[in-house]
Amino acid sequence: MSSSIPAVTDLSSVYTLNIDAQSERYARLKASFEKSYGAKADFIARAPGRVNIIGEHIDYCGFPVFPMAIAPDTLIAARANGTDRVRIANVDSAKYPSREFSASGDVFDIDSSVHEWSNYFKCGYRGIFDHVGRKDGKGFDVLLDGAVPAGGGLSSSAAFVCAAELAVQRVNGLDLTQSQLASIAAHAECYVGVNAGGMDQTASIMGQQGSALFIEFHPKLRATPVKFPETNPPLAFIIANTLVVSDKHVTAPVCYNLRVVETRVGALILAKHLGIADRPACKNVDPLTFKIVMDEYFAGQDAGSAKDEVQTWIDRLSTMIEESKKAFGARPEGYTREQMAAAIGMTSTELSAKVHEQRFPVRAERFQILNRALHAFSETLRVVGFRQICEHPSGDVAKALGDLMNQSQDSCRDVFECSCPELDELCTIARKAGSFGSRLTGAGWGGCSVHMVPADKVEDIKKALAEQYYAKRHPGLSEKQLSDALFATAPGRGACYLEL
Repeated sequence: MSSSIPAVTDLSSVYTLNIDAQSERYARLKASFEKSYGAKADFIARAPGRVNIIGEHIDYCGFPVFPMAIAPDTLIAARANGTDRVRIANVDSAKYPSREFSASGDVFDIDSSVHEWSNYFKCGYRGIFDHVGRKDGKGFDVLLDGAVPAGGGLSSSAAFVCAAELAVQRVNGLDLTQSQLASIAAHAECYVGVNAGGMDQTASIMGQQGSALFIEFHPKLRATPVKFPETNPPLAFIIANTLVVSDKHVTAPVCYNLRVVETRVGALILAKHLGIADRPACKNVDPLTFKIVMDEYFAGQDAGSAKDEVQTWIDRLSTMIEESKKAFGARPEGYTREQMAAAIGMTSTELSAKVHEQRFPVRAERFQILNRALHAFSETLRVVGFRQICEHPSGDVAKALGDLMNQSQDSCRDVFECSCPELDELCTIARKAGSFGSRLTGAGWGGCSVHMVPADKVEDIKKALAEQYYAKRHPGLSEKQLSDALFATAPGRGACYLEL
């Protein structure tokens, strides 16, 4: 069982860089809260964004990923108000106007067709109370300060939802575990129409300073801290934002949710191809994922085997790649809805219901099942290999890790089709300037890129990106805007409470 959310009293235990600036930010938040509500906040809930080092679009396939929490975060100052009213405000009030709800009434109502900032707070609120099976929340006041760029691929929505559920549980006297909160937050984003996989929320809640996380989702959620290998010079990471906003809520029907549906349909067809669709493990689960299909296909086959865990992963994933080519290779141009339904033995209407399209609508003439399956299995191979190198380094580990990141970007661009010209350009510039590995991070179609670089070249690579990308594409950026878009980072601490 994972532990509860930790509480801290000193910001130096949360941040490793720019502590003075963070202290000023917290002081402004506390002062603004008191000015807004006429009383001091009881506590501040903090949940960070995350950067995924490798393993894109495979969490919702049930496969492991390799993210780390970062310093940019969402803060929620909160105080119980002794009423039935939940009042929420944002430090950027011009862009995000204040809202007020009943703690046991309309705070549970979320219209996913409306792109409204307070819906993400409602997700955290409703997620907690759905979990405990109640609707009798206490009223409280909230002031939010978000430093994770929206639509930037660093999980601003997950940080918001996680911070909200932290505030909600504390005000209402609950003490759920980190793994419970991560699972609740992942499910809660479905209330705004996003079919989340769980990586973002787990990294935000369970991140550890100095380590990335190898996060597994099936058969149960497990987060294993993994330190990067020691090199000379040390490894460092740069995040570069394309400044192309890709909002999952807005673009979901043709981007994020479409990819989820393509992999879910792929799992259904693959199970039928492998002759295991009627086994209870595949038939009685919703959703069926590629991971479940793989596990069931190999169930019992490795009993008594002397193979280690990594070799088992490699052998199974390699087999799934070949079986995917057999199952989907006859339609490299993609499937129509009717063809997908026929391959599974359903009507189009039944298939639409099976993948919950009423809640997560998608639009496509052809569904690219083969390419999505090939990416899912090959990307998982890269994640497993990345962890193996980190834990058992030998040879030129920086190049080996970087090569995997570069291969991941190639697959995201050419096979999963979730990159964009701006992301490709940032990766090309960084690699030419000395990056070992550069790739998109997050959902893609814009947002951020992540670059693994030698620590002694951080400033040189940032300079190259500033001059060759930002100065040309965004010449009007202020110094602060540039520093928000382009910055070095390190594995950071996960969610916590700051005692006041």
